[in-house]
Amino acid sequence: MRVLVTGGAGFIGSHLCEALLHSGHTVYCLDNFDPFYAPGIKRANLANLIDKSEFTLLEGDILDVSFLNLLFSSYRLDQVIHLAAKAGVRPSLLEPGLYQRVNVEGTANILEQCRLHSVNKVIIASSSSVYGESKNIPFTESEGALKPISPYAASKLATEGLGFTYHHLYGMDVVMLRFFTVYGPRQRPDLAITKFANLISQGLPIPVYGDGSTARDYTCITDIVSGIMACTRRSFGYEIINLGESKTVTLKYLIELLEKNLGQKAKIEWLPLQPGDVPFTCADISKAALLLDYSPGTQIESGISSFLPWFNDNKSLLFPQPAPLCP
Repeated sequence: MRVLVTGGAGFIGSHLCEALLHSGHTVYCLDNFDPFYAPGIKRANLANLIDKSEFTLLEGDILDVSFLNLLFSSYRLDQVIHLAAKAGVRPSLLEPGLYQRVNVEGTANILEQCRLHSVNKVIIASSSSVYGESKNIPFTESEGALKPISPYAASKLATEGLGFTYHHLYGMDVVMLRFFTVYGPRQRPDLAITKFANLISQGLPIPVYGDGSTARDYTCITDIVSGIMACTRRSFGYEIINLGESKTVTLKYLIELLEKNLGQKAKIEWLPLQPGDVPFTCADISKAALLLDYSPGTQIESGISSFLPWFNDNKSLLFPQPAPLCP
């Protein structure tokens, strides 16, 4: 099978490209190497793939329709897994228009190219952030009247609407995967686990917004990839599916795990809660279990233990030290 993975050089995308290649598929990895974080990190993510005969790296932007048309015309694709997006809740507050263009218009461009070039199967990354401050715990896909509380979350909810529209109008097979907080090797340097590990290891204070009681459904990258891979083997019509761990971890406990594994005590800078941040996430994964045989198997304790060796090996790439000043 010939699969296009957009955002394929990123955290989730690079792991997914590896899994697809391991399963015998031909992989086309599309990435624009956005400088949101150092492009060298993304290139390192692909270091073990770049020379494989069944892997092709395509550098381009999902907002460039001419480029996309050439790509889809040049390669006879069987499926598209669309992960490319502007990420992050807090940055979206500063550039809401950019988040709408990349995430919504970019998704529309991908879906339209699939229509024009008869690619009937599309898997699209959504986010648990679409649930906003829902009090219905755990979060279920059937919940109506969702109220996203950040431009990022709003953009992801809009992509779900686009996915349904293309299914309804053109019969495309579309699945929207609501990822809960994903962690593991290759996690972005701006995300809490990586950032906190760096600051704690240097003896620097970590910023904690609120009182540490906020909780997330942390989901290991291996479980997320297994869920995506299951989607490639099934047909759905149109479905929205949660991919999470279905257990919550408080920020306080996460910090305790990092302290234990790093052998260092965290210095904490207590700060007010931030606009756009949701206080709690927890996935109902019964639908994923039914449709995908999804069964996450990595607890946060073992997940953090397996993350830190990668972090220690790549710390200088993730957080390069400034060059010393010339005398």
